[in-house]
Amino acid sequence: MKAAAFERPGGPEVLRLMEVATPEAGPGEVRVRVRAAGVQPYDCAVRAGWIPPGVPPDIPKIPGNEFAGVVDRTGPGVTGVAAGDEVLGFGRLDAYAEYIVVPADQVTAKPAEMPWEVAGGFSAGAQTAHIALRELGVGAGDTVLVHAAAGGVGTIAVQLAAAWGAAVVGTASEANHDYLRGLGAVPVAYGEGLVARVRAAAPGGVDAALDGAGGDALTASLELVKDRSRVLTLVEHGQAEALGVRVTPALRSAARLAELAGMYARGELRVHVRETFPLERAADAHRAVETRHGAGKVVITVG
Repeated sequence: MKAAAFERPGGPEVLRLMEVATPEAGPGEVRVRVRAAGVQPYDCAVRAGWIPPGVPPDIPKIPGNEFAGVVDRTGPGVTGVAAGDEVLGFGRLDAYAEYIVVPADQVTAKPAEMPWEVAGGFSAGAQTAHIALRELGVGAGDTVLVHAAAGGVGTIAVQLAAAWGAAVVGTASEANHDYLRGLGAVPVAYGEGLVARVRAAAPGGVDAALDGAGGDALTASLELVKDRSRVLTLVEHGQAEALGVRVTPALRSAARLAELAGMYARGELRVHVRETFPLERAADAHRAVETRHGAGKVVITVG
């Protein structure tokens, strides 16, 4: 099969189209013919040399941990999923390819209302946002600060927090402020004076913060939120324990994904796909993500 993979870590240029062995579904697994795969900073870190825990250091490596496609084969013992089913799902690697094999409990049905490019880039951002906000205990009456609010995770986080009755302040570049207003957030710009701008936008104070940017954004969150257990960083994992802030636990599940996909199907969640790239242009997809400026998702289309 064809896959966008790399044989040595480095910049986006190391990603290239390769012929690799087609995987086979084992017991409890499904093989999916991939139609689309989302692109995330996680994937860029893998390409640059980070190896996720428990992943063998063999090469070539195929990035990509969210996807959508059609089930092609099922392994022994699989029930509830059959060949021909349209699904979206998640893993850790291997989604930038014509086929992917994952445990059957890591896929769920793709709603008919969800386009392939949206489905391919839905799982990681939606589940991460949902898990993070639940960890923070976000609910009615809260004021929540979301950093990188126009990105893949931030877009969903803003909408979920608002749906759960919270007021939302979102940081983003000024070019994305109208986008955030449309999602239900009060936008504020990055940079010097951020804390003062957030306080002006939320005069009653900030109860919780979701940091999708790191650096100064996390520093600002610590100044604005009194209870550090209600600050969660998606970026500064190395500092989280010492600072007393949260990180996202590994709680992705097909049930959670199905709940969120259902919200999309009912029109309760919007997803903006800002750019798509064919598999052979995976390097350009990584360059687009690494600019960290665009609103919404970058997605690779496979076929």
